[in-house]
Amino acid sequence: MPIDLDTVAHVAALARLGLSPAELEQAREQLSAILDAVDRLQAADTASVAPTAQVGDLRNVMRADEARPSLPVAAALANAGGRQEGLLRVPAIQ
Repeated sequence: MPIDLDTVAHVAALARLGLSPAELEQAREQLSAILDAVDRLQAADTASVAPTAQVGDLRNVMRADEARPSLPVAAALANAGGRQEGLLRVPAIQ
């Protein structure tokens, strides 16, 4: 679906994008290709496909939450740039 440069310029202005004429032309081509792809998807016959929110099986891939020994403080702070009383010292955020 071809899109004109005026529409691209309008969308760019709404998004507060300062695009050069070459960038507007490139965006026009890319947006036209995207709209063509959407048109092809909309033309697909999906009458026999049941509506779904998830196409793949959902499963938890995380390990069980089990207590185990943690890293010793000395090892955790071995490469730390700043340390104070056994804690990691970081600069204050202003």
